[in-house]
Amino acid sequence: MQKVLSTRSPKDASKMTGFVSIILLPIRYSMVIGLTVLALLYYNQIYLKGPDGVTDFERILPATINNFLPVGILGIVLTGLLGAFMGTFSGTLNAAQAYIVNDIYLKYINPSAGTKKVINMNYIVGVVVVAIGVILGFFANNVNDILQWIVGGLYGGYVAANCLKWYWWRFNANGFFWGMAVGIAAALVMPYVTHGLPLYWWPLLFVLSMIGCIVGTYAAPPTEEVTLKSFYSTVRPWGFWKPIHALVLADNPTFQANKRFKLDMFNVVLGIIAQLCLTILPMYFILSMHTPLLITVAVLAAIVFILKRTWWNKLED
Repeated sequence: MQKVLSTRSPKDASKMTGFVSIILLPIRYSMVIGLTVLALLYYNQIYLKGPDGVTDFERILPATINNFLPVGILGIVLTGLLGAFMGTFSGTLNAAQAYIVNDIYLKYINPSAGTKKVINMNYIVGVVVVAIGVILGFFANNVNDILQWIVGGLYGGYVAANCLKWYWWRFNANGFFWGMAVGIAAALVMPYVTHGLPLYWWPLLFVLSMIGCIVGTYAAPPTEEVTLKSFYSTVRPWGFWKPIHALVLADNPTFQANKRFKLDMFNVVLGIIAQLCLTILPMYFILSMHTPLLITVAVLAAIVFILKRTWWNKLED
């Protein structure tokens, strides 16, 4: 999200979103399915017992990489995995530092802080965030539990605030904070009071976060009119922007609202299908499943042809 928001225009942001999927998905899942096939073929040769003598399936990936990849390929794979980890880690860490220092420290604690103090505060926040992450890691039973919680729990408390900020003019920083706070708090409590996959509780977490967004929004005054008009006229989002649209129209009678909601939703559906095709295409290729592979390529080609006309050619600066 930080990379998309850092682009120069909505057009560049759209291109970035599209190319991330095209570049990331086929390469990632080519490696995943290749290692999976190796693990399945030589499953009996892999030692998967944990210290307690119980089979630990999370040992499959490192055992496969360590036992069945030749020296040169092993180095390339490990380098790629470390690079992927550092890319994700650094992006998340930088985002945490920016949120805490800019949105909390500089806004509420020390607005007049000098450059040196801000830099030092960034260092301190970075160390603290990493330390907390490492400590929490010791309480995790396995990677799958954490992944399920992130996808099913944390995202449930994350989506509402990050959608409303684009599509509702009244939504403000206070609403964003309380929506995220309620959603994250509920996600943290959820594993201790519920049973089953966290994904099943996603709707409840989403509703709780939405309530936090709405209550928090109306508990504070709206964002400054100048900021709202600048954002609306620059980004031109569709959604609930009628009062701001009237203000922008008063300043610029030639301004036209974004009326591409149906087309955008159509493109989103096609984009989701294309992402799924990019995920399964390398799997069919490596497994030599020729008929599903040809069908996937045909579907992907048709989607690319349509999106070229309905999305790419209509991108605006």
